[in-house]
Order: sequence, then structure tokens, then C-alpha cells
Amino acid sequence: MLDTKISFVGSGQMARALAKGFVGAKLLPAGQIAAFDAVPAAITQFQAELPGTIAARSNADLAARGGVLFLAVKPQSMAAVMGDLAGKIAKGTLVVSIAAGVTLANLCAGLKTNRVIRVMPNTPALVGKGASAFALGPGATEGDSKLVAELLGAVGIARQVDEKLLDAVTGLSGSGPAFVYMMIEALSDGGVRMGLPRDLSLTLAAQTVLGSAQMVLSTNEHPAVLKDRVASPGGTTIAGMKALEEHGLRAALIAAVEAATKRSQELGG
Repeated sequence: MLDTKISFVGSGQMARALAKGFVGAKLLPAGQIAAFDAVPAAITQFQAELPGTIAARSNADLAARGGVLFLAVKPQSMAAVMGDLAGKIAKGTLVVSIAAGVTLANLCAGLKTNRVIRVMPNTPALVGKGASAFALGPGATEGDSKLVAELLGAVGIARQVDEKLLDAVTGLSGSGPAFVYMMIEALSDGGVRMGLPRDLSLTLAAQTVLGSAQMVLSTNEHPAVLKDRVASPGGTTIAGMKALEEHGLRAALIAAVEAATKRSQELGG
């Protein structure tokens, strides 16, 4: 187990997912985790889902604990949070921000510490299948990198990248689950249109996406190769693929990632 304290400024969905992952992976006991949220109901839910965790009285109390301090709040709340924490963070604390678009430079200036790591997680962390990327601030060490990789690895995969790539990560894996949910919904609607019962169609659509994704990860083969193995000459799959190309699926998904990336850049100011 890790011999460190973990604190969460903000106790919403992503904070709960991360904390559950840490405890579930036996990285540390619940008693080493504390959280504070300006919304009392949120901290109540945090503790209900993670018995034994500590409800702090303020952000400043969390800052004084040391260990790892996660900033799990929305980007528009970061200015106020940094104002609460600036100059109050205990020496040796590693600060990890999961706020989209808030740059390392802004974090270091606002928090008055350089030992910062910026992370872009995604919501499948809730089921232990997250895809995260992170970038190190100027004061973060190689040991900090390994620690964050281990923590994030408890809820999926984590890769270190240069900060300049994090907006693209946000556009792809950060926003991507919503795009995939739309694809699953559309596939399910297609099945219903062709006569399948709604519940069966949705189950088949979701499992098809899950299984296909696992094939890409397990085989390490390019999606085009796997696609060609399904599409036999003159068959059903190639007919469906032609329809997808005619209706612009590929271009639409590329455009979605581009639009989400640009919005992340805008949020970063």
C-alpha cells in the first residue's frame, strides 16, 4: 500500500471514481483519503460511497494535509479554488489538477507551487476503464510521475505526454465517450428500425462496441486490418461501410475531436 495521504478538492463524479479505484486496487485504505466540497450533499455522497473517508472542513484544511492534493473541480471554479489554496499548500505536497484547459503555467502561478501535474481523465474511470494522460509541471519529479501513473492506473490506463498535447487528449478521450455513446445509440436505433426489440438492440450495440475496442487493444493491430477481416467481398459489412462513407461518419468524428480540442484551448485562455 502507498504510504501517503490523498485529498480531493471537489467530491463529484470523477473524484468518487478515482477514490474508489484507489481503494479497490488496495493502493491505500479509505482512512487516508479526505475531501471537501462546497456542496454538502456532494461530500455526503462521497462518504456514503467510500465509508471511512474524511470530510474536511475547508480547502485550506486539505492543503495542510500534505501528500497528494487532487483538484477535482470544473475549470470555471479553478480561479476561486486557487485563491483558497495559494500560499497554504504544505511543503512537499504534489498537486494534481483534472480541470480541462487550465494550464500548468496558470496552476503554478495561481497556487504558488511548481510541484504540479495536470491530468485529463475520462468518465469510463467510473467502471475502471478510464483513458488518462498527464503532463508534469516544472517542479514535479520522476517519482511524482510514477505515483500518478500508478494512481490513475487503478481506474484504467494512463500515459505521460507533453502539455501541448493535452488539449487534443481532451478532444479525443476526454470528450470521446459522449461521441461513442451517440454511436451506440445510433446502432441500437438501426437495429430497432430493422425489427429488433429495443433492449436486445441496445445490448448488442454496446457489446459490439466493447468487443471491437478490446480487439484493437488486445491484438495491437490497426483498426483498418481488423475492419478488412470483417468485410468479405460483396457481403453485408462492405455494403454498410459504403453507407457510412456516403453519410460522412469518418469526417464527422474527426470534426468532433477537432471541435472539442479547440474548445479546450479556448477554456485555457
